[in-house]
Amino acid sequence: MNCHKLQESLLSSASGFKNYRGILNWCVVMLVLSNARLFLENLLRYGILVDPIQVVSLFLKDPYSWPAACLVIVFFFVQGTFSEKLGLLIHIINLTVILCFPMLTVLMVPSVTPVGGAFALGSYTILFLKLYSYKDVNRWCRERLQVKARGLSRSLSCPSPPSADGAVHVSYPGNLAFKNLYYFVSAPTLCYELNFPRSQSVRMGFLLRRLFEMLLLTQLLVGLTQQWMVPIIQSSMKPLQDMDYSRMIERLLRLAVPNHFLWLIFFYWFFHSSMNFVAELLRFGDREFYRDWWNSESVTYFWQNWNIPVHKWCIRHFYKPLLRKGASKLLSQSAVFFASAFFHEYLVSVPLRMFRLWAFMGMMAQLPLAWFVGRFLRGNYGNAAVWLSLIIGQPIAVLMYVHDYYVINHLEEAADPGAL
Repeated sequence: MNCHKLQESLLSSASGFKNYRGILNWCVVMLVLSNARLFLENLLRYGILVDPIQVVSLFLKDPYSWPAACLVIVFFFVQGTFSEKLGLLIHIINLTVILCFPMLTVLMVPSVTPVGGAFALGSYTILFLKLYSYKDVNRWCRERLQVKARGLSRSLSCPSPPSADGAVHVSYPGNLAFKNLYYFVSAPTLCYELNFPRSQSVRMGFLLRRLFEMLLLTQLLVGLTQQWMVPIIQSSMKPLQDMDYSRMIERLLRLAVPNHFLWLIFFYWFFHSSMNFVAELLRFGDREFYRDWWNSESVTYFWQNWNIPVHKWCIRHFYKPLLRKGASKLLSQSAVFFASAFFHEYLVSVPLRMFRLWAFMGMMAQLPLAWFVGRFLRGNYGNAAVWLSLIIGQPIAVLMYVHDYYVINHLEEAADPGAL
């Protein structure tokens, strides 16, 4: 019998072989072993630095003064301050206050810590986006009612997907109630609908698993930050001050791995564990909080799929309205990135009380990067470029902000005789 036949080697693309599960497992084993060595080296060099009590100081500088916590508490009472019926002017004033009030508080109250300020500003930014969507959808419903009154339309209600629980659906203006508004504010979405898809019941097993993940990953994030990130950042200050480029690159590469690892953990903690926990608790049916961004072969695909709530909001309330007003696709895309860059800088510079525009420039740099990757790189090369931008780009911004914050708050204070 013949023991040979016409066939390609398995690793050749023409073979059609796609089962690389063993190689993936090998990568995981190598990753665990390499990071175990780094973990042991870290313990031998710095000792145990994890201190859960110290985490409190990130949010509260003075135990008797909690300005950041007070801002978040006020956040839960702002939603009903102004009624949608009072008009567009009131909405503009309301949305402006939502952005400016916490910013001024963080800048003017010294006891607000950077972490506490970022948390408060993030809460108000989410509220801003939600109320903007709430205003838009109700305006669309009013416009449909006006068209109906003129006899130009057969439809009166704003369409929403049916729910599986048999709940009574509301139509405009029956949705203008605090219960409807507060459900939307609490729900894990930025886009308002009169009737959200709802699950039939709360799955306690699913809810408890997500809660366990949230608690476990929170401790892991705190521990790895204190034990792994902080020592590397502290050791990076001198090369940055001396402008020692070779040492700066070495510190950047050392920081890239833990920073990226923490970013991945945070992604799972926020977009999967936390948002699914809230969704399950509220029986919110749409659980598409992210798509397969890890398979991105272009920068554009990554930004369209890694944060679905924000992407949906940008498309629905910013990108498409610009297109309807006659703006080109390029201009509309640039405007979306500009708005995103503004909010990134808002959430970083204000809590740190310094304006360096690193986050803003980093976001705007995504436009030429997206063009370059889309034009010259395809397939696995494009995917590698996306991963490289995530692994290297973030620690560059981290080092820039930490260096500037250190110079402003430590070196200048030490050099000022009046500060002693």
